[in-house]
Amino acid sequence: MEKLMSFSTLSHALNAHLFAGEGKQIADKGFSSVSIDSREINPGGLFVALRGATLDGHRFVEAAFKAGASAALVCKSALEDKSLDLHGLCRNMDKVIVVVDNTLKALQDAAAFYIKQFNNLLRIGITGSSGKTSTKEIASAIISQEKSLVMNKGNYNSETGLPLSVFNIRSHHQVGIFEAAMNHPGEIADLAKILNPHLALITNIGTAHVGNMGSKEAIAKEKKDIFSCFTGENKALIPDEDDYRDYLAKDLNGKVIFYGSKKLSPLSSVKNMGLTGTEFIWDGVKCNFSLPGKHNFYNAISAIALSMEVPVSNAAIRKGLESVKPLFGRGEILRGRTTLIRDCYNSNPDSAKAAIDFCDSLDWPGRKVYVLGSMMELGALCEEAHEALGERLVYSRGSKIFLYGKEMEAARNIMEEKNMVPCFYTGDKEELSLALDEYIETGDLVLLKASRACALESLTEMLVGDAYVL
Repeated sequence: MEKLMSFSTLSHALNAHLFAGEGKQIADKGFSSVSIDSREINPGGLFVALRGATLDGHRFVEAAFKAGASAALVCKSALEDKSLDLHGLCRNMDKVIVVVDNTLKALQDAAAFYIKQFNNLLRIGITGSSGKTSTKEIASAIISQEKSLVMNKGNYNSETGLPLSVFNIRSHHQVGIFEAAMNHPGEIADLAKILNPHLALITNIGTAHVGNMGSKEAIAKEKKDIFSCFTGENKALIPDEDDYRDYLAKDLNGKVIFYGSKKLSPLSSVKNMGLTGTEFIWDGVKCNFSLPGKHNFYNAISAIALSMEVPVSNAAIRKGLESVKPLFGRGEILRGRTTLIRDCYNSNPDSAKAAIDFCDSLDWPGRKVYVLGSMMELGALCEEAHEALGERLVYSRGSKIFLYGKEMEAARNIMEEKNMVPCFYTGDKEELSLALDEYIETGDLVLLKASRACALESLTEMLVGDAYVL
């Protein structure tokens, strides 16, 4: 395995102390991968022992060593815990421990140091309240047509996920696209310090994670920190029609680019094709983008705007857009007993409304059944947000609405008060499954929309049987 960094270089970068097993020569030794999970260690890897609310990673150092880790990044305070005996493990198993004050900060600092080695890598950062992952995936599909590209996989976009993703960069990569998420104040600024992006894009300012931040204004301030490391030559891509457009652009130390469908001159003749996506003309040539809904088309616009700044050709943009497929739980279309729109990876007031708007807009010969689970991380605004969703559902085109989760009780109360659309509510998934199974008919269109914690994807087989992705 290729060595990512020597232990002596890591120690210097982190101002850390090194301890090695007896007789172990560590001057030119190093690690070939990085993990925070002892179950996912590769031989020669570095295990980072993080302390969480319920688990202490230092208790898994021995397991990581047995799995093949060559070294562990540990907190200085953990050396004093005799039950851990980290010095003894290091000595007896002939391994290395790298000692720092705070392992999370050390992981982030190590990633920041590592990425600086790649002078020719164009670094791209993407953040926003919703659409981050889809925009990243679409942009990657486009840019990879002409450039060697690296990106963070799945939801590796947090204070731990992004630095771990950085260690996937290799010398042949030309472009790195990294999604940055947050669930507490200061997180985006920390991620920006790691990535130090040349190009940074904000998808939108919405209400996702408002429970942790308190207000949309606080969310806007946090998201704007993706630009906090700009030095004058960097480019900030800001949605032209967002309510916080001017705030996001104010006093930036770089070039501001406002993007949107009206800003892209090669774009023309846009046609909504319903469940099969959007058809449009790009630079005079027809292009079929398969992800359905206006929200996904907007994600495509974000990705196109970003790709044009790399830059890549118009042919790469068309080819990339036509290659995009839905990710698990993010607007998948499955056909079987019913036609299911499975959008249950995440939910917030903005994305839930967008999903309902899309389903309402579809010309469908049969019934429309909307199944909505609780929206999480809304804090003090939770009841108000679910009541607002109930107000929207009252005027939806759903034949019947199924609501799941204790937070959805507020939406149920609004719907029962207005009594315009049949509604079923439960906090029990088995009861939900039985009620749906009894109600559903062949040919129904079903929307499945919920936060990940609801795990409503478990209803898929019951709803569609042997399904296939459209």
